[in-house]
Amino acid sequence: MYAALWRGLPGPWWVKVLILVVLVAAVLYGLMFYVFPWVSQFIVPQDVTVGLPVRGAVGGASPIA
Repeated sequence: MYAALWRGLPGPWWVKVLILVVLVAAVLYGLMFYVFPWVSQFIVPQDVTVGLPVRGAVGGASPIA
């Protein structure tokens, strides 16, 4: 698929690289400013705390006997 994309772009290799960089930047811009904010409306955040383990909690993998 990538070879077909590369062959389909016009110009020498440096023009193809420039076109691909611009396309990737445009896709990332669209994701960051349009898609991700829209999707965040549907995601329910949860209270997740990352920290030290609770005293008395059993952690780690148990050995197999």
